Amino acid sequence: MLTGGPLDVLTGDYLAELTMLILGRDRAKDPARGYATTFLRQLEDTLGLAMERGVRLVTNAGGLNPAGLADAIRELADRLGIECRVAHVEGDDLLDARDWGPGVVTANAYLGGAGIAACLRGGADVVVTGRVTDAALVTGPAAAHFGWAADDWDALAGAVVAGHILECGTQATGGNYSFFAEHDVRRPGFPLAELHPDGSSVITKHPHTGGAVTVGTVTAQLLYETAGARYPGPDVTARLDSVRLTQDGPDRVRVHGVRGEAPPRTLKTGLTRLGGHRNEVVFVLTGLDIEAKAALVRDQMEGAMSKRRPAEVRWTLSRTDHPDAAVQEEASALLRLVVRDRDPAAVGRVISGAAVELALASYPGFHVTAPPGKGSPYGVFEAVETPADTVPHTAVLPDSTRLSVPPAPTTPAAGGPVDVPPLPPPLPPGPTRRAPLGAVAGARSGDKGGSANIGVWARGADAWRWLAHTLTVDRLRELLPETAALNVTRHPLPRLRALNFVVDGLLGEGVAAQARFDPQAKAVGEWLRSRHLDIPEVLL
Repeated sequence: MLTGGPLDVLTGDYLAELTMLILGRDRAKDPARGYATTFLRQLEDTLGLAMERGVRLVTNAGGLNPAGLADAIRELADRLGIECRVAHVEGDDLLDARDWGPGVVTANAYLGGAGIAACLRGGADVVVTGRVTDAALVTGPAAAHFGWAADDWDALAGAVVAGHILECGTQATGGNYSFFAEHDVRRPGFPLAELHPDGSSVITKHPHTGGAVTVGTVTAQLLYETAGARYPGPDVTARLDSVRLTQDGPDRVRVHGVRGEAPPRTLKTGLTRLGGHRNEVVFVLTGLDIEAKAALVRDQMEGAMSKRRPAEVRWTLSRTDHPDAAVQEEASALLRLVVRDRDPAAVGRVISGAAVELALASYPGFHVTAPPGKGSPYGVFEAVETPADTVPHTAVLPDSTRLSVPPAPTTPAAGGPVDVPPLPPPLPPGPTRRAPLGAVAGARSGDKGGSANIGVWARGADAWRWLAHTLTVDRLRELLPETAALNVTRHPLPRLRALNFVVDGLLGEGVAAQARFDPQAKAVGEWLRSRHLDIPEVLL
């Protein structure tokens, strides 16, 4: 990014819900830790080049200790003989602000970009934050550069959308893209946004880098980990139903028309806590009688757990086996046992010991994918709301001046009903063919706490007419039986020719709890695309 072409600001997003738990456990061992040390190692090779080229760096790698990382950067700059003005943003860490209940490891409010903007206006070359929204890494520099007021809702909303597109790096340039075979995505380049004073932007990448920037790749990332028409944040509420995408040349997508509204009066606050302990054993079942083999070992393990049964016991049989397979692995199925309990003893030797003791006394061909362990702790993520005016958002400038950053203004009308653009008329009746949904639609899925989102978009106007009227909540539940008993909400986004589904509870207590085979729901969208249904032949 530093050598590929002109750049004003380089951002780095290092935080995820699971990362906060990891950093929290690090800080518990050593109060001087709690930040992403990988950023510091990367900076050793690149800080001089960034300063030489006049590129400002903005990162949330400060995690739970932004002041500590800022000091470490100053020490690094001094050691390398580089002149560098470092500022940081703090106030998001609310762990000691109140009693959050037992087991809470971290409690952090999601701050906006106003503190970053204050640091940049104060002359910072590097700005380090703790927990901010991912998009704040873009709204802060944009507001500082263009001089936006705190209530320039449309401009701020445009920057939020640009920030959301950039936040996962190469996911906007062909990484994890449903139609990856259409592009060379072996080494996709990182995306960049050319921001304009009205908040519109062009998403592109440096010349001669891999991957692609198309309306499709940008749509995929835009739908990632979002919900309805409103995308609320601490700076502004962006209206995703207003976003327009236009191909503006090769590897250039114009993002425009974004409308914004006042943000909520509260800030999302992420809590991570140790939920208990878990253990897992994966039995390999090979060849014939797979169901009977699974029933035998399951009955044996259930008997071993009868005296002290863990609080949660989950069995999953994955039929990865093929008949008459020429490769042994292709003749095998996987039976996964996952147990959880607050008492580590309930998931430790009682589970691993029982599995080992069955090695010579169970189904023919008995083996497991890895030696059973003693169990390990798992985390739980929870989001709560905190009044914005109670969070001490503070910008600490390079000269150590501390500026209190007020919460964004709001309005009484914020959060009213959404007027969704009308759906197009359905396609006229005609012949159909049984085919996978992915033949006419792309998808991108991800996690938000214990919920999952599945964004599905059509590749053309006629495909959108069909998709909008076919992929209902009931149809989704039919195609994805795991969602049948869960609350599913459908959000149409006609200007993107897209539907966004939010499935509450699919991920249990969040990614750190590892409640299912795909704990972050990254592949749920691809599972949906693989499902067959009757598709009009004119679309195929």
